[in-house]
Amino acid sequence: MAGWTRAPLCRSLTLMQPLMRLVLIVFVALLVVQSPATLAGQTAGGNLIVYGDVTYFFGPGNPLNCALNSRFKRGEPVGFRVTALDPVTRARDRAATLVVHLTYGGKTIDLPMRDRQNEKQPERTFWVVKWVVPADAPVGVVKYTVSAKDSQGRTGEFIPFDVQTSQITIVE
Repeated sequence: MAGWTRAPLCRSLTLMQPLMRLVLIVFVALLVVQSPATLAGQTAGGNLIVYGDVTYFFGPGNPLNCALNSRFKRGEPVGFRVTALDPVTRARDRAATLVVHLTYGGKTIDLPMRDRQNEKQPERTFWVVKWVVPADAPVGVVKYTVSAKDSQGRTGEFIPFDVQTSQITIVE
């Protein structure tokens, strides 16, 4: 192995590293640009992405206002905050209609939501509705879903996990 040296090979690899980095960056950039159009279920005519949370809706000034919660007493205000997004652009259509479908005590009621965003609070990019637990509501789990329909006719639905301990529950 006399006369064999690794130096020329190392120099060649060192010179190729910037080129390889550039090729890798271009490849990743192409993947990122193309990814929204190629994800399964993410087509322009696809379902809306609908999600949200449940909070207390006592009103401004109350320390529990907007605190996440799943256990409510009769007379307490349950707040639903939900958004619906285009599956490709992730944009919100403020003309969309959202409805909470609430089931308790053997009956189902529909609660239309309103757009919460306004000029003074443009960051509130979601819909809301308040439901005060009725005095005659039975103790136990309250099931709910949220349906959405945007101005282009696309629909979506939010269905919470079917785990009893994480459901809205009316307590004494």
